[in-house]
Amino acid sequence: MDTWKFYDITHREHVVCNPTCEEKLTRLVELLRLPTNAHVVDIACGKGEFLIRLAEAYDARGVGIDISPFFIADAERRLKARASSAGITFTQMNGADFKPDEPHSLDLASCIGASWIFGGHANTLEALISMVRPGGWVIVGEPYWQQEPSGDYLEASGCAREDFGSHSSNAEAGEQRGTELVHTIVSSKDDWDRYEGLQWYATSEYVRTHPDDPDLVEVVERVSSARAAYLRWGRDTLGWAIYMFRRRTPRLPSGTSLD
Repeated sequence: MDTWKFYDITHREHVVCNPTCEEKLTRLVELLRLPTNAHVVDIACGKGEFLIRLAEAYDARGVGIDISPFFIADAERRLKARASSAGITFTQMNGADFKPDEPHSLDLASCIGASWIFGGHANTLEALISMVRPGGWVIVGEPYWQQEPSGDYLEASGCAREDFGSHSSNAEAGEQRGTELVHTIVSSKDDWDRYEGLQWYATSEYVRTHPDDPDLVEVVERVSSARAAYLRWGRDTLGWAIYMFRRRTPRLPSGTSLD
């Protein structure tokens, strides 16, 4: 079945399409303290909640990028209902193809929970860092291993051991690339349970209300398999966090004057 139809079905109950809660998203927005009319991009923006909140809080201007036509349509509806005059647009495209008009020009660049777009955490950081000005924000959401994953879990989840690192290596990757780690917002088991459980709920509701959909068998099989893997292994094995990095401002050599 169509990949983006699958995620539309399974994420219909989600406001934030990641294993974090709205309260933690509120904390993230508050901590950013962006200037008014900050220029931002959110890659893999999902339903646009983060970007819309930036517009509401700071009159931020910019673009949300997502490859899913369903999520982009959802984001546009939410923007119209909540901040129709904001300088925000949503664009359906592959996030890896996005380039700002000028490099190192944005106040914030984010990719929260979709580093696969750029081929992993390190590549995601490098791509986002190239977009932001000195002192600008690089915000990423990334899984990490809480414990060594079992072979059974890797097989069931379709993940490879090398797909993710540790919480500390996720943080160090940003610092190694010229940013300062300012804060992390770590997901709890309750955050994970909500994220996973809402997918089961949404699927159950969809099956009940769309009994003639020819994709039902595949949807149910995929969700059932993922649920079993999560409950048996994933809940104790895979963590997730939002990492707040700030691009370092180059220091002038001692004795250098700006005059």
